[in-house]
Amino acid sequence: MKTVLDIDNYNGKLQQPLGSGFNASSTATDVLTGIDLTGTVAIVTGGHAGIGLETTKALAAAGATVIVPARDIKKAEMNLHRIANVELASLDLMSPQSIDAFAQQFLASNRPLHLLINNAGIMWVPLRRDSRGIESQLATNYLGAFHLTARLWPALKKADGARVVNLSSFGHQMAPFNFDDPNFEYRDYETLQGYGQSKTATILFTVELDNRAKASNVRAYSVHPGSINGTELGREAPLELFQQMGFCDADGNTLPEVAAKLKSIPQGAATTVWCATSPLLNDLGGVYCEDADVAELDTGMLGQRYDDPTTQRGVRPYAVDEDNAKKLWKLSEEMISLRFKAE
Repeated sequence: MKTVLDIDNYNGKLQQPLGSGFNASSTATDVLTGIDLTGTVAIVTGGHAGIGLETTKALAAAGATVIVPARDIKKAEMNLHRIANVELASLDLMSPQSIDAFAQQFLASNRPLHLLINNAGIMWVPLRRDSRGIESQLATNYLGAFHLTARLWPALKKADGARVVNLSSFGHQMAPFNFDDPNFEYRDYETLQGYGQSKTATILFTVELDNRAKASNVRAYSVHPGSINGTELGREAPLELFQQMGFCDADGNTLPEVAAKLKSIPQGAATTVWCATSPLLNDLGGVYCEDADVAELDTGMLGQRYDDPTTQRGVRPYAVDEDNAKKLWKLSEEMISLRFKAE
């Protein structure tokens, strides 16, 4: 008879909706109904803007102590003003030194870490590299989260029932992970390819982390929050990209038929919060989730369109592939010169 520890999500075998009772219109507050997080310690990267801020508000309102590490402290202070149960810290996910310093500071508090929500991310940026030569979207959206999770592992293990929630995206469908040239050293840079592979990497990380960590009672989940109106994610994007994807007209105005199908920020935070707290996931991990439920495996039959956010669902097989997940873990350790023994 198989136990919980024998079950993994390699190759997407657990990618079946659970019938959670929630849907695309559910909000973070909806999914937290009846859940008391008093005594829970959470870290939400990027928890001072967009869906990260909504996540912080929802968890704090339910009683959790929420630590928000941010690069722009002044902005974070302004946005988090008067929210109870919130602590602010400095963190730059493009800087290995900053990640180490933040993690050391938290570990020195001797607190368990019940929820690590790797929410911070960037998109539609020009080619930039960190001090190690790593492309910025890969460094911020994935490797920074891998590094931070590794450093905070003792506190996650100490919680004896922790969850790690990694923000991915339907954008993972734009690109598999390019093992031959992850940093665009030998191919032309395309920002959406960079974004797509960083989000694919996030899903692969989640599958492998959950399989390694579940024996220590740490589970991991990846999230597609949905296409959301009002975030800052596209602040550096040229107008042509939005037009190319069918989002806006020649003057840069979001097409009404598209705007009507976008999620609000409270709806965009719902799946993150659901993954962090739902009792339905107590014995299940490593899954990619959307609309506050486990997503389907996309074998090419779901009929998605980039100009219709309501059709953007499912996880591609390459993003949950066992060989890719194991290969990426090893490569990630090599890229950041850090051994992550999640056990």
